[in-house]
This record gives sequence, structure tokens and C-alpha cells, in this order.
Amino acid sequence: MGQRMAGTKARLLLALTLVAVLLSWETHLRTGPAALARARMAPKPDPIAQQVPPQGNVQGKVQTRVQAGGALQRVAGGTIPMPDNTPSAHASSLLAMPAGSSAVISAFWFAGTREGAPDVQIAASQFDRASGQWLPAKYVVNRHTVGAASGFGIRRLGNPVAWLDGSGRIHLFVVATGLGGWAAGRVLHLMQSSAGQDLAQLSFAPVRVLPLSWLWNTSFLVRSAPLPLQDGGMVLPVYFELGIKYPVALRFDAEGNFVGMVRMSARKELLQPTLIANSPTDWLALLRASRNDAHIAVVQTQDGGAHWSDAPDLPLVNPDSSVAALTVSEQQHVLVHNSSPHSRGLLDLSASPNGLEWTSLAPLAHGTDADEYSYPALAWADDDLWVSYTDHRERIAWQRFSAAAAPNARGGKP
Repeated sequence: MGQRMAGTKARLLLALTLVAVLLSWETHLRTGPAALARARMAPKPDPIAQQVPPQGNVQGKVQTRVQAGGALQRVAGGTIPMPDNTPSAHASSLLAMPAGSSAVISAFWFAGTREGAPDVQIAASQFDRASGQWLPAKYVVNRHTVGAASGFGIRRLGNPVAWLDGSGRIHLFVVATGLGGWAAGRVLHLMQSSAGQDLAQLSFAPVRVLPLSWLWNTSFLVRSAPLPLQDGGMVLPVYFELGIKYPVALRFDAEGNFVGMVRMSARKELLQPTLIANSPTDWLALLRASRNDAHIAVVQTQDGGAHWSDAPDLPLVNPDSSVAALTVSEQQHVLVHNSSPHSRGLLDLSASPNGLEWTSLAPLAHGTDADEYSYPALAWADDDLWVSYTDHRERIAWQRFSAAAAPNARGGKP
């Protein structure tokens, strides 16, 4: 019996390895030189990255404080309300809302009994502009409803990522799995189906599963916010995860139509890329490396995402953890990362003028090796920096930073 079981496991491992190799080769065919040559023959969106926020909005403030040895002022923070009777939460995404919206910012995350449980749904809350408080959370994506509308069964949901298209509509990109674990996930694209964006009426309908591989589009996952483009489109960083791990950049036009994909790294242990822009065409991806002794990995492009190359790792330690980076003005970036070499018990905020040299700005959450503060998200809204992250897999914590405001001036508890 033991020999038969060992033989079965060996055959299963071999099958999974072969599938991983085939998927990797198929992605190479999609994203290699021949695919790029074909793509150049087709009309392409403007490849220029839009600065976030617009230039001049916070020009000099972040870096001036870094050079002076100081930090952004934390003006508010706490935890985002959870849906009732929900003991677990993870993987938040933040979306700055338009100036005329009743909300400053929207937050999305997955919540339920535990990660991967059948009752997990995508939850949302908004920071209300009038009251200066987070609204009670509600579920906006249910796996049964979305699965029925999409025409396939969904076993679990996770990792929502939000984006506003050129027409101001909210899109959600969500990891959805059928049989198998997260490595068998697919990226499900949903779009706002409600007329308004206020939380009370906000709803989403599926567009499609992104066509990323021939094997039912499996083994691609999403985690980090997109890089907006001047034409209203964006670049969405995703990653392949089955046997090997590598990042892929997806291009979307201003209406949210999928345009194409490019593999970003030749390495086989990198995942969850987050994107920043040093110039209109000079971009960096900072990545999690699936090693316990890892540092933050770096991939770069100097031609607006047409070609990517591996660069030396950052000196910042990062113990196999997700990071979040954001370009806040020209050549000024912020990064949230786990800074302990042993655990996710330390979460810090750093700043950089070029994405390669980082200076500590502020501690976000410092605990022991037994604690977990993980999967951060960043957004710039109302001239402030907003941060969210998972707190012990039980809740989503948030903090708000300003370069000039006094504490308690902006709602929430300091």
C-alpha cells in the first residue's frame, strides 16, 4: 500500500511539473520576441505612465522630509469595519475616488470564516467624505452569483485589485479558483454594474476570465495595484504560480479591454510585483521572492513595458512577503514592506527618489515574531497617503499620512 501511494504521489508530482513546464513555454510563446514582433504590428495604447498623483500635487514634500531625517505625519488610523460575524480578512486593495465622489477612498478585501473557506466573499467599505469615517462594510462579490453569471464553478475568491478606467468606472480583478488551491487560480475581471459608486448601491458583474494560458487560464494570480497610463489605460501586474513563479505585465486600454501580456523576469521564484515609474517609460517592479532569506527583488523596463530585465535585489530584507509601492510624484516613491528577516511582525514605510535607494519614513506596525502585519496596499487621495494591511488575518488596518496636517484633523483615531 505504501509503495502504491508513493508511486501515485510521484506520478502526480511529475504531472504537475509537466503542466508547469508547458504553461511556462506557452507564456514564453505569448510574450517572447515573436509575440512582441506581432504586437508591434498592431495599434498600441500610449505607453507613457501617468504620475500619481498629478505632478505638482505633492512635489518635494515626501523627499524633503526624507532628506531632513523626518517622516510623514500620521494623522489617523485604526481598523476598517468588517461585515457582521466575519472572523477573518486578508489582502486589501485601496482605490482613490474621484473628487466629486461622496467617498475619499474605497477599500476591497476578501473576508469570511478563514482563507479559502466556502463563505469567503469580496468585502468593501468607503471612507465617507462628509463624516470622516469608514462606512459599515458590505459584500460586493459572491462566488455563487459570479460563478453562475460567468458559467463556471468558483470554489474560492481572493486578492481583489481595484482600478478606475478612463470613463470613471470601477473594475475589480479577483483571483478565482475551481478545483485545486491558489496555484490553480484564474484572474476574473469584473466591472461596476451599478449606476452609482456609493457603497450602498455599488455592485459588480463579471466581464470574463482573463485569457492568459491555454490550460483554462489557470495558475495566474493578481495582487497589486495597476500602473495608470496617460491614455487612460493601465498596466496590471500579475504572476504565474505553479511549480515556478514569475511576474507578467498585462496591458489594458482606457475602456478596460485586455490588450496583451509580457513576461517580466527570467527568474523562477518571483511573485506579486508592484509597479512604480521613474519617468514616462522608465518603470520598476518590486517583487516578493519565495525564499525565507529573501530580499526585495527588482525588475526594470526603460521602454514603457515592451521589454523587462532583472536587476540586483534591494538591500531591504523581505521574508517571502508581499510589498506595496506607489509613485507619489516625479521621482518620489513610497514602499510598505516587512522589515524583519524572520517574520511578518514588523511593517515599515520607506521612501525613495529612484526606487533603488530607500530611506525609512515611519514604522507602521511593530510586534513580535508571532505577530502578522502583511499584504499592504497604498493609495494617494485628498493630498494624503493612505495605507492598509492585514492585521493578524482577522481585520484590515489602515493609516493616513500627511506632509503638513496636524494630528486628529482628518478623521479616525491617531
